[in-house]
Amino acid sequence: MITVHHLNNSRSQRVLWLLEELGLEYEIRHYQRDPVTNLAPSELKAIHPLGKSPVITYGDKVIAETGAIVEYLIRNHGDGKMIPPQGSDAFDLYTQFMHASEGSVILPLLLSLYVGLLGEAGAPLHPKITEEIKKQIDYIEYHLIGHDWFAGDEISGADIMMIFPLEACKARGRLKGYDSCLEYVDKVHKRPAYLRALERGGNYDYGPKDAG
Repeated sequence: MITVHHLNNSRSQRVLWLLEELGLEYEIRHYQRDPVTNLAPSELKAIHPLGKSPVITYGDKVIAETGAIVEYLIRNHGDGKMIPPQGSDAFDLYTQFMHASEGSVILPLLLSLYVGLLGEAGAPLHPKITEEIKKQIDYIEYHLIGHDWFAGDEISGADIMMIFPLEACKARGRLKGYDSCLEYVDKVHKRPAYLRALERGGNYDYGPKDAG
């Protein structure tokens, strides 16, 4: 049985969504953020040395990092689902956006969050960070204008990865005027598998406001 070590209100929600899309059986071990620091609890370090979520366990395997988890589940348990054929143009897009989510796209969003904690000391950095966030969203908007999903005409692991940064941008008001991005997030939020994952995962500030 696949076990998801799931931190409330976190990126591990994506793993639950993937499992629901694949129709796999799994169990969840819930962990709650510290109410003061908003950080993951120390109990997660007993599962993985970094003490972060998501982490999955399967038999004696312990797999951390969202991208690695998504690739593992699709490769070993997906039965050909959620991945385009190798050698296709869609597969190249799949590979690109699988890595872009936790690389290019999420970095300026995290920088904005951390620099914001510095108050006035971080003020000089905000224009450059905002410029980089806009660059990333502009590129995503342009891509989604011509594609139903990130890797072509069908949903894939690339969509599992890319939904979180877009949800985070929307929650912070950064998607105003980006119609394709907003339509995409709304489309994901209406998927039955996504809604089932929300029901099982618990509180998630970035999900649809009328869910559950």
